[in-house]
Amino acid sequence: MSDIAPVITLERFNEHHIEGITALYNDPAVARQVLQTPFQSTEVWRKRLASDNERVVQLVALHQGQVIGNIGLEQSSRVRRSHCGNIGMGVAVAWQGQGVGTKLLAAVLDIADNWMNLQRVELSVYADNEAAIALYRKFGFEDEGLFRDYAVRDGVLVNALSMARLRRTLKAS
Repeated sequence: MSDIAPVITLERFNEHHIEGITALYNDPAVARQVLQTPFQSTEVWRKRLASDNERVVQLVALHQGQVIGNIGLEQSSRVRRSHCGNIGMGVAVAWQGQGVGTKLLAAVLDIADNWMNLQRVELSVYADNEAAIALYRKFGFEDEGLFRDYAVRDGVLVNALSMARLRRTLKAS
């Protein structure tokens, strides 16, 4: 086995990635950890891409041209919450635990901090997704609350955590 780490590149989500993003989120194991429903068409993702909004950043992680992960950051459109953004992320099962989420999250938080001047970044994550929760905590996200019976997964209502990362808290540490 080779000790050489695979080359993972990040790009802004574009038309060339639609098939790969569709495949990523249509994987039942990925779909069950995010709020996407299975069997979405490429048109769903094409419409999301068509929204040309500078408050939305969508990145993909690629290995040898194949989409292996995705992260989105959306700045709030509400004036009084313009200091806030929300993220959502998915990583292909075969690539989980191999640094893809770390690379995606680091890139989008750099944009949030240094280009969008966001003071608060929020997310929700299923309460039993320990690997994702550990990743978010590594980047300074803290638990803010529990959403009981948040969403249906595998035919059952499941809980989710509300988490946020505040820049002023990071600076004080």
